[in-house]
Amino acid sequence: MKNIEVAVINESTVVTNEVVQGTVPILQTQVTRDFAPAWGIDADIRFIPQGSKPPAGSWWLVILDNSDQAGALGYHDLTSEGLPMSKVFAKTDQQYGEQWSVTASHELLEMLADPNINLTVFEESQNGGRLYAYEVCDACEADKFGYKINDVQVSDFVFPAWFESFRKPGSTQFDFANHIKRPFHLLSGGYIGIYDVTSGSGWKQLTAEKHNIRARPPVGSRRERRRIPASERLISTSVILRELSED
Repeated sequence: MKNIEVAVINESTVVTNEVVQGTVPILQTQVTRDFAPAWGIDADIRFIPQGSKPPAGSWWLVILDNSDQAGALGYHDLTSEGLPMSKVFAKTDQQYGEQWSVTASHELLEMLADPNINLTVFEESQNGGRLYAYEVCDACEADKFGYKINDVQVSDFVFPAWFESFRKPGSTQFDFANHIKRPFHLLSGGYIGIYDVTSGSGWKQLTAEKHNIRARPPVGSRRERRRIPASERLISTSVILRELSED
């Protein structure tokens, strides 16, 4: 058994339990076969049937329809034990023509790489420098840059070299699917959270398209939670989970 166990919980109305359960082995393959050799982090991924309690000590990957549903059901920033959790908004993905399996893969890998949403890399410059958020899928997040495992699309992810400014273009592999050729490069549709240490203006989002900067991250996203002090993050209070914990 690995040190990390991730419970996959389906609360979506647009993705069936059967589909989610069938996707869990795909996520397991990606984590163990592809991600762990690059990052040294592995995990056991387990589907939790409705009416069952997630194992004590597990991290959560919760499949929801949208961010409003997350609040209504009580899935907040952390699990009911105060442990890491990620949320996938399947209905929102569907509305934008995106695949929930890619988002699930994306959120899972980023949770494993930076579970407390507080890791950064500093790139120094003559005028100060930037902190880059330690998010391993944002730079290459578009569905078209992902890859398939048994006909299920999953997210591409960067290698540690992506965060290493001393690397020369083309000198090593920067992402699993080998689309990126230099450090800190953003593919079309990609982005990364940055913090300009000189301006002190807070976290902003740098995008691939003309390097525009968007100030406000989506509600419920890891980028939103990065701006919230750990002491102010909310524990999940799902009625379903609370009832199960009282059995």
